[in-house]
Amino acid sequence: MPKLKLAECRRFMDAAIEKAQAMGVPVSIAIVGPEGHLIALERMDEAGFITPDTARSKAFTVAAFRSMSPRFPDGLVIQQWFKERNPQMLVNASVFTNGQIVASGGCAPIFHGDDMVGAYGISGATSGQDEEIGAYARAKVGWAHQATTDLLPEDAKLHINEIYRQVGLTDRMF
Repeated sequence: MPKLKLAECRRFMDAAIEKAQAMGVPVSIAIVGPEGHLIALERMDEAGFITPDTARSKAFTVAAFRSMSPRFPDGLVIQQWFKERNPQMLVNASVFTNGQIVASGGCAPIFHGDDMVGAYGISGATSGQDEEIGAYARAKVGWAHQATTDLLPEDAKLHINEIYRQVGLTDRMF
């Protein structure tokens, strides 16, 4: 199974910091393996003191939920899915994991082919800015946020696309 290496995580973090600096927003970036364990974490000088924990929690959340189902491509979809079905369960999941569950924008899984090799989380700007920084860094280093082989049912794609439309992320649509 392919594995994320620290060197490629460093390139992603450098690209994310480059974009964050250009936008004038200090952030923290966390990258975890597919099981949610931390590989790399960096906090820009002026980023808020809570942003490293939030970034790591965002990455952990994507790793946890994406490992369960291809229906959860990122934190925004996780957040909306629980909001529509059982908002209390998301709070409970956070409690069960000692606060490691944070469903928000600015995070996505990382794929090498069909293998989810990890996830990243970015925190410190607005959710939309965190998303923009992540998309820029992903493109710059060539990371995919979707598996090569699409196994997602059409009804799930329609639902996810509606969520993306609602938040203005039409570049992620299936």
